[in-house]
Amino acid sequence: MKRFPEQQRNARIRRSRDVTALSRLALLLFCGLVLAGGFVFAAKQHFAAVQYGYQSEALRGERKRLLEERQRLSLEKEKVSAPAKLGLAARELGLKPATAGQIVTLEGSKARAAEVMASQSTEPLETTNDDKGHAASTR
Repeated sequence: MKRFPEQQRNARIRRSRDVTALSRLALLLFCGLVLAGGFVFAAKQHFAAVQYGYQSEALRGERKRLLEERQRLSLEKEKVSAPAKLGLAARELGLKPATAGQIVTLEGSKARAAEVMASQSTEPLETTNDDKGHAASTR
């Protein structure tokens, strides 16, 4: 049994185009594309926010690690620069404590300081005045 007869009597009849249906279809397609674009944009924003969260957490961890290292290095610096350690290191280098003759006070006269310095060295000490009237010694 055939569904369609071989010769149709209305073969020449054409249906007119429905302009309103085509415009509704175009509007629906446009709205669907806008909606899909909005979902894609929202997903992109979400994934970027998650990625920034991971980066932020990694930076917080690195900051914490660096602060702990800074505290450790500060403590190590304090241990190394303790007066007892400095004195021991100075003796290992061959340095000796200053004697009373090597210490010059600023309250004393400048001439006395020049005498002490001159008596300790074998070279003569020359004293000159700079433009402000202060004595400066040179060797």
